[in-house]
Amino acid sequence: MVASLWTAGCGGSGSTSAPEPLLPARVTVPDAASQAEAQARAVTPAATTVPLPTTTAPPPSPHADRIPTFAAPPSPPARKVALAAGPAAHLSRIATADPVAFITIDDGYVRHPDALALIRDSQVPVSLFLISSVAAQDPKYFSDIREQTGAVIQAHSVTHARLRGQSHEAQRREICGSADQLQQLFGTRPTLFRAPGGLQDATTRQVAAECGMRAVMFWKEAVNDGRVQFQEGNRIQPGDVILMHFRSTFVEDYLAALRAIKDAGLTPARLEDYL
Repeated sequence: MVASLWTAGCGGSGSTSAPEPLLPARVTVPDAASQAEAQARAVTPAATTVPLPTTTAPPPSPHADRIPTFAAPPSPPARKVALAAGPAAHLSRIATADPVAFITIDDGYVRHPDALALIRDSQVPVSLFLISSVAAQDPKYFSDIREQTGAVIQAHSVTHARLRGQSHEAQRREICGSADQLQQLFGTRPTLFRAPGGLQDATTRQVAAECGMRAVMFWKEAVNDGRVQFQEGNRIQPGDVILMHFRSTFVEDYLAALRAIKDAGLTPARLEDYL
């Protein structure tokens, strides 16, 4: 009966009599407890779970399986190497009884894409002696290394000019200028300097001190084409400063330096902790 009345109301049968209204469905009145629950649901939003931000770990170095492991370096010495007042000291080895060696990386011309991950995964400290005008071409590359590995940025002149024999003013432009520019780029002023090619003289050491440098660094070992070259003997000694460069051979050079340190029974340490 209800169906026929609804059909007539929609104009389906053409009947002239007024359609009867549909009877409403049966209504169930909730009890007081059910009403209270319904009201609570209406005013209290459902609990939501906010996802925690996720961080993606940087990918490991493709050379991670070639990195030697080291014992933790000794705690930084309570008393650092004393440097006399006056001209900056010229150092290639740090006087220490600790079984440590120091990795230093020069220039910055070649920015190898694997350098950051390799240094980070090796978990050893390094010091970067950067040509300031070259670092200015891609400061993020070097700041990423510093921020992710704890590397320290030091000075290596403005233009990589050979300093030995140059005037006081010419050397000052290169040494102070590099410290000023690196401070502007990275927010921290260098305290160590390396002369390009290691070529320095008394004027270099005097100017370095005037520019706030505590030492002019040389080296005992240099790494080239994946080979460690020794100035003395055939084994890295405690306190030795090791030189390498940002080059296309960075991976092999860095791994060679680590292996040589490991073979000598030493651990890489932070140069700046000892000076």
